[in-house]
Amino acid sequence: MKIIGFISQILLILFFIIIITFWFSAYNSAFEADRACHSLLYSYSDSTNLGCDHDTETHKWILYENQENGVSAKVIKRFRYRFL
Repeated sequence: MKIIGFISQILLILFFIIIITFWFSAYNSAFEADRACHSLLYSYSDSTNLGCDHDTETHKWILYENQENGVSAKVIKRFRYRFL
């Protein structure tokens, strides 16, 4: 019984560590994520095929590269922000 209680405490601590890490690794607002995306966009020397877009379903700004001939865009980086 003590082992089950100990394992459940360890799992609960790990759960809280993951939640805290997930919370603090995001940008504070969509504006900050937008600025970070566009800042990285302009840092690339050949940015003609690159763009930033907002994904409202996942609450992320996405830096992407357009592909030729109707191929899906290649995601370079995602900028997650807190929405609650």
